[in-house]
Amino acid sequence: MIAIIDYGMGNLRSVQKGFEKMGHAATVTRDAAQIEAAGGVVLPGVGAFGACMDGLAECGLVDTVHRVVERGTPFLGICVGMQILFSESVEFGRVQGLDILKGKIVRFDPATLAGQKIPHMGWNQLSITHRPPHLSGVAEGASVYFVHSYYPVPDDPAIIATTTEYGRPFASSVWSGNIFATQFHPEKSQTIGLQILANFGQLVCEHRADSPPCAASVSVSPC
Repeated sequence: MIAIIDYGMGNLRSVQKGFEKMGHAATVTRDAAQIEAAGGVVLPGVGAFGACMDGLAECGLVDTVHRVVERGTPFLGICVGMQILFSESVEFGRVQGLDILKGKIVRFDPATLAGQKIPHMGWNQLSITHRPPHLSGVAEGASVYFVHSYYPVPDDPAIIATTTEYGRPFASSVWSGNIFATQFHPEKSQTIGLQILANFGQLVCEHRADSPPCAASVSVSPC
């Protein structure tokens, strides 16, 4: 079973439906025990970095995310759910992140954009730097869907899986151990996004080969 963390931020149902379409059961939940017991965990996110960190803290799930990652559970971060994995962001001042991945989140510099708008919104291409199993079947130059004004700058460039050009190349996905995280939205990226969700689901199956899939469900309870 894949747990999609519900902390009040993110396209939860869209992510869930994407997994279901590819044959992988996914549960939307904010129950810490259920998240820690899951075969795979997804951390989505939309909006401001600080608001996402506050929502995760208010639901008592900061330590839960750390434990899941440390345990080696396959983990997928999406958009701001990717960003808060990093050490800090400069959005609305310096805001501390989960510090699971070392680096910072910075804003696009208008001076480099040659008239392109902020936020970066719409379809753009992936240039594959490293090919984790999450990108199996994804061709060089494949187009995915973005909506963001900030992007990650990892301390270790070796974790960058893909880059995308917007004024300058930026890290559009990262891969570190059991973590794969995307600045783009797989759940909005049609065939390519579904392939990435299917690949993640397959990794979950391989990681927990002794655990049969659970029926998809939604479990949302107050923080």
